[in-house]
Amino acid sequence: MKTYHLKEPEQASIWSTGSLSITGPYSNQDALSSTSNVDQPSELPVFKKLSENEALKWLTLLQCPKLGIGTVTKLSQQLTSLLSLFNDDVELKCTDSTESKKVSSKSLLTPEQLNTLKRYQQIAAKQYSYLIKNKISIITIESEFYPQQLKQSARPPIVLFARGNLALLHSPQIAFVGSRTPTAYGSQVTRHLVSELVHNGITVTSGLALGIDAIAHQSAINTTLGSGVSTEQGFGSTIAVMGGGHQYIYPKRHERLANEILDKEGLLLSEFLPDEKPQKFNFPRRNRIIAGLSLGTVVVEAALKSGSLITAQHAIEEGRDVFAVPGNIFNAVSAGCHELIKQGAKLTTSSADILEEYFGVIKNPNESVKKVLAESDLLANVDYDTTPVDVISLRSNLPMEKVLVELLDLEIQGLIAAVPGGYCRVATNSNNK
Repeated sequence: MKTYHLKEPEQASIWSTGSLSITGPYSNQDALSSTSNVDQPSELPVFKKLSENEALKWLTLLQCPKLGIGTVTKLSQQLTSLLSLFNDDVELKCTDSTESKKVSSKSLLTPEQLNTLKRYQQIAAKQYSYLIKNKISIITIESEFYPQQLKQSARPPIVLFARGNLALLHSPQIAFVGSRTPTAYGSQVTRHLVSELVHNGITVTSGLALGIDAIAHQSAINTTLGSGVSTEQGFGSTIAVMGGGHQYIYPKRHERLANEILDKEGLLLSEFLPDEKPQKFNFPRRNRIIAGLSLGTVVVEAALKSGSLITAQHAIEEGRDVFAVPGNIFNAVSAGCHELIKQGAKLTTSSADILEEYFGVIKNPNESVKKVLAESDLLANVDYDTTPVDVISLRSNLPMEKVLVELLDLEIQGLIAAVPGGYCRVATNSNNK
């Protein structure tokens, strides 16, 4: 088991069922033994539709003044159900030394909070209507359908608002985070890793942000799967965790991507009320969900003060794996990844580095098809970063005219790609030597 010592970075169905069970962080070995049963269950937990009255109460509970996640989590450990707060008397859970008993809700809540709960039908009616109209499901922490990976994290959200393929919440997930302005190399690495992971039955989870997040989502749903992959759809699966409510896709330019995710049986997920706008302080909360849902987190191109390191920090605190892709040592955009590697994250250069950590969790992983690359002296002089043509000519000691002809041939073969400023080498299953 790896040890990490990462410093804090600067910088229209509504379902619920079951009982509450929260535990603290656990080791990687515990995660593996747990997720082998949780993430690929023989049967999904049973859905139970919330009544309108129950849904309105949960929505109001989230808007109760001075009733934050910490307080609600503490109350949930004391009460048989959080909805009992709407009654005059609430029933406390029995313990080894005491029997269950009832106390007045006035002893647990302030007069302002009690007054808010009494007006639940007026407070949440508009939000409930929006959820029904847009087929957004409520999954409460008291539900059997609440994802176990997330429930076992230190601060699980009380309610999840989910739109799309809910079954993905119970699939094995790997998170991708990284730079909002990735290099051609970072973009290429992300596409390559995501494509191979989804071919092995992995759901890719990310935050719908610019850069690596968007590339990861798009690569997943663009990957066509063969018949050997255990999934009902013919393309990769992805979950987009948002930093605001479902009414506000952020950034706005990703509305098309969000719709495409839904069209291809993906999932949009948020802990925020549907009409809550994205706020700067929401994104660290979003990041803890991304890490909490996932078996491990892959970091691609993160600076030392990158927000991606917050997600990595959450993963470490929850005993989950962290994978860091090395980059150019002269480029500050990869400095955060290199720091993670120094502190114990797994240096990752291929999907095999990730998949080998989860034998028993991922069933029947596909073998990568090995191909033999044609030997090319010129190809050896093209980096995975942008390489100017004059640099390639200088390295290969070939005249510019011959270099341009061979570069065109390599591009046609799909071994390199033309990018602003020159060319970069394309990662393939066969060149991961």
